[in-house]
Amino acid sequence: MTISYPNAIARSSFRRRRFPLLVVGLVVAVGWVLPLVVGVASAWQAEEEAGAVAAADIVADSAARPVVRLRLESIVHPVVADFLVQALREADQMGAEVVVVELDTPGGLGSSMHEMTAAIQEAATPVVVYVAPAGARAASAGFFLLMAADIAVMAPGTNTGAAASINLGGEDLHETLQQKVEEDSRAAIRAMAQQRGRNAELAELAITESKAFSATEALEGGLIDFVASDFENLLEQLEGREVVKIEGREPRRLAVVGAPLRELKMTRVQKFLAAIIGPNIALALLSFGGLALLIELYNPGSILPGVVGAICLILGAFGVSMLPVNYAGLALIALAMLLFIAEIKVVSYGLLTVGGVISLVFGGLILFRTSEPALRVSVGMLISVAIFALLAAGGLSYLALSAFRRQVATGAEGLLHRRAQVRTALAPRGKVFVHGELWEAVSEVPVEAGTEVEIVGVDRLTLRVRPRHATEPETQP
Repeated sequence: MTISYPNAIARSSFRRRRFPLLVVGLVVAVGWVLPLVVGVASAWQAEEEAGAVAAADIVADSAARPVVRLRLESIVHPVVADFLVQALREADQMGAEVVVVELDTPGGLGSSMHEMTAAIQEAATPVVVYVAPAGARAASAGFFLLMAADIAVMAPGTNTGAAASINLGGEDLHETLQQKVEEDSRAAIRAMAQQRGRNAELAELAITESKAFSATEALEGGLIDFVASDFENLLEQLEGREVVKIEGREPRRLAVVGAPLRELKMTRVQKFLAAIIGPNIALALLSFGGLALLIELYNPGSILPGVVGAICLILGAFGVSMLPVNYAGLALIALAMLLFIAEIKVVSYGLLTVGGVISLVFGGLILFRTSEPALRVSVGMLISVAIFALLAAGGLSYLALSAFRRQVATGAEGLLHRRAQVRTALAPRGKVFVHGELWEAVSEVPVEAGTEVEIVGVDRLTLRVRPRHATEPETQP
């Protein structure tokens, strides 16, 4: 019986050629996905350890109102806003004495900031915004949160302010619209400062002149109520302090010393979503997802790169959708991926790869249309992504070029110049044995059974052979 092309040797050769690609895929997964997962897991663990009392009340007096404590330590975005709104709602439902929001943020989205300030002002429970620990900041959108608080407190060594032109989306605006947004921001900060009895004129300077204040300067300027060294000192200074939550009503005297403490934390889903919304993580996910799909396209059937790449692209798209994205930046990133694919298909001696890296870098630079520092991709991340993309695309191109130069080991071309064993005499037709299979063969001269012949051509399922001299070496693929 005649057996066609596929054979054990060809399958073995195919597996050997796929092995480097699988190694590349594993290296990519370990180099990018593992640090990302470890980073998110570390953030979760840090959050768990930072709160000495997670999801439990430390009860000193069962009849006392609890003190609710939560921490916001990220850019201001929708996930953080949802967490704060839910926490304030829960505090109102449990009848909390006060809510302490420990804040450390470089700023963020104006739309989320407006949602958070509105929730603070509407909450029935007094809200204390505490910028801590030392080295923390409440910049840009964080300054608005500080001014919206019923009681504004800072730790020594912290700073606040620099809130110029906070708009709803975070993007840069034309001059006329920029002026409107600035006037709206000035009115908002002035209204909150006046409502809380703070220095409205000085607060406006944070917008008009991007002025920033240390804890001491904010206290002397009448922007905050006091400075507290730590949480225990904060509670001591809050004890007995009167708060007018609703104008026209009797002031509420706080009793927090010895009160039960309840700490509210983000759910694991909220922590994960908050981690991927950052501009650096969003760019890393998009870049890695594109390169992983590139590996899948180069080596169809690998599965792992395709699945991981699709997941990363979807998560990256989610992160980008939460931020003021510039579609020109997305287009440049997509162009970079196309150039990487073209490098595999076209021998450009690295020019397409270099062009792809340049496109990727410029795409990352303009990916988010904002002057808000917290919403920009860091230079370090751009350099890391560019180097990784260069190595990954260059490695794939090298493997593709090596595959193109390698002699074909399967199909008709893979049989040429191979030696075969004559099983039935060729006069001129007979059968030969090659690669573990019997083939129909034809020879221009008679050949006896048992003789070695060389394959010189393939006509469909018939081999053309000729007698082979014993001194001739076999051509290897």
